[in-house]
This record gives sequence, structure tokens and C-alpha cells, in this order.
Amino acid sequence: MEQRKHWWNGKWGRLARRDVFLRADADRWYVEQRAGGSEGVSQFYEYGSVDEAEETIRALLQGTDTWRELSPRPPSGWSNPTGVQADTGPSFRAGGGSGASPHAGPGVQDHGGSAV
Repeated sequence: MEQRKHWWNGKWGRLARRDVFLRADADRWYVEQRAGGSEGVSQFYEYGSVDEAEETIRALLQGTDTWRELSPRPPSGWSNPTGVQADTGPSFRAGGGSGASPHAGPGVQDHGGSAV
């Protein structure tokens, strides 16, 4: 089953968050309406055409919430078609440099402990 689209109501927290997913499997279309995040309760709808599924999605997205369409994760995961490695910032070695860790916050020193 392939996830095609995902909408989120923009709210955080178990009580407020709602998600709507559109998925496809062969010639069947599935809509999931979820309340409460990943541990929440879901309702599922199955359709024979994408038009029927999208009609249900339009109805589910009605209301006062500010829905946002999120990018679904591709079936093969994220790829890097350019082959260029992203810049993750300066490299730090244990015991080197000024001793200040960029992740420790102000006034906290990195004493060169080994990373696990």
C-alpha cells in the first residue's frame, strides 16, 4: 500500500491533532481519518476510484481547522539524486577546539567525553 497524500490540522497534542491520509493499493483507494496522533483512533474508508476517495477527503477537511498538506514519504525512502552531501555544520572532535559545545547551551563546557 502506498501513501499518496497526508493532511494535518496543524494542532499538536493528543486531544487536538487530526490527520487524514490518502493511500492506494492496486485499484483500491483508502482514506484514513485519525484523531489523536500516531497513538490515536482511526476510521478507514475504502473506494473503487480516486474521485470517490477525494470527495470524502474534501468533506473531512471542512470546518474551522487550518489543514496543511504534508509530503508523504516515498516508498523507497528519501533519496539524494544530486549525490551532494548536505552541510551539517562544523565538525567537532572530542577534546579539540575551545571546549565549548555548540549543542550544550551558553556557559556549558564540553569536556571531551567520548560519544556513544
